[in-house]
Amino acid sequence: MIRTLTLAFVLSLSALLPAQAEPLARHLFGAAQTPSEQAPAPIGFYSRGCAAGLVAMPENGPTWQVMRLSRNRNWGQPEMIGFLQDLSVKATQIGWKGLYIGDISQPRGGPMTGGHASHQIGLDADIWLLPPKSLRLSRSDREKISSVSVRTEDQTRVTRAWTPQHMALLRAAASDPRVDRIFITAAAKIAMCNAAPRNDRKWLQKIRPIYGHNTHFHVRLKCPPGSGLCEVQKPTVAELSKGGDGCDETLNWWVTTYLEELRNPPKRPKPTGPAPKTAKTYTLSDLPRQCQNVLASR
Repeated sequence: MIRTLTLAFVLSLSALLPAQAEPLARHLFGAAQTPSEQAPAPIGFYSRGCAAGLVAMPENGPTWQVMRLSRNRNWGQPEMIGFLQDLSVKATQIGWKGLYIGDISQPRGGPMTGGHASHQIGLDADIWLLPPKSLRLSRSDREKISSVSVRTEDQTRVTRAWTPQHMALLRAAASDPRVDRIFITAAAKIAMCNAAPRNDRKWLQKIRPIYGHNTHFHVRLKCPPGSGLCEVQKPTVAELSKGGDGCDETLNWWVTTYLEELRNPPKRPKPTGPAPKTAKTYTLSDLPRQCQNVLASR
């Protein structure tokens, strides 16, 4: 396993290969086992960038455990590590033992070898929806245990696994000023929209429905102050919800039109030209140029 990569190696390899065979960025960043010895900095966009000077979320803490340690994805910007530790304490205040922390970023960020389009700049993190029964799990246990789905198979409602404590945890996360938005299954947002009182709904604006997030919620932090290379996400959550809480027809779309189109895909014209690049197909030249320095750093 390559532990560190040099810029000379990357450039020489790229020069020897035809353009279409340029090494994939996910292979380059996935091979780096340690963070760069640079000042912490998110570089680029959440789904198209890299990260300098990341720090590790400790594998064990008084109110958390990091899961799936074999992936080596427990690296984040200092702001993210601080946020996760703070939220894990709040989890104990709602009645949980703490939190099970999923993927954050690879040691130098960048496109991942598999599983995520984002998580590239150290400002994204997955938090399991499984309330911890123990914070003394072994490394082996953390590879075997799975989270719990809070959504029915038809994707329209929450199950009995969803509790008021889940909503309280999401409210605490969304109320943190460091948070830009939170992604979770539409069924959970619908449940929270129905349960939140009229005088306590502002935090719901940051809760964004998305497919696939029924066993965890995905927290995305804002670009930290002074991080000039970090690309702010647009539209903002306020723009997406037209200044409201997002409990509107755009939310209902996820449990009506979206599901219907999954069952009966509409006919669309075949795309022409080359397929757009994604995290799976990015090469180093598709990322901000500073990412070459991130790879080259010790």
